[in-house]
Amino acid sequence: MPVLATRLSGGPSAEPEPRGPVIARLAAEFLTLPLDAVDRCVADVWACAEHMGLDVTPEIVERVAREHLLGVVNSTPPTRTKART
Repeated sequence: MPVLATRLSGGPSAEPEPRGPVIARLAAEFLTLPLDAVDRCVADVWACAEHMGLDVTPEIVERVAREHLLGVVNSTPPTRTKART
């Protein structure tokens, strides 16, 4: 079976981590979401873009991750209030 991911996380990187500033900006924008959810979203978008062979930039990843996070926030059902009897 072919291997889709050839890079292991946690290993030494040849370039500085460009995701940090993207995660920080999106975490500040989406305060209702846990930081690990924002981090995971950015990592997933980055990995998907690389897998598709795109020229990945922090700007593109931020735009796509922002749209996904907006969908997550907007899909959360409103809280119910108890009906008074």
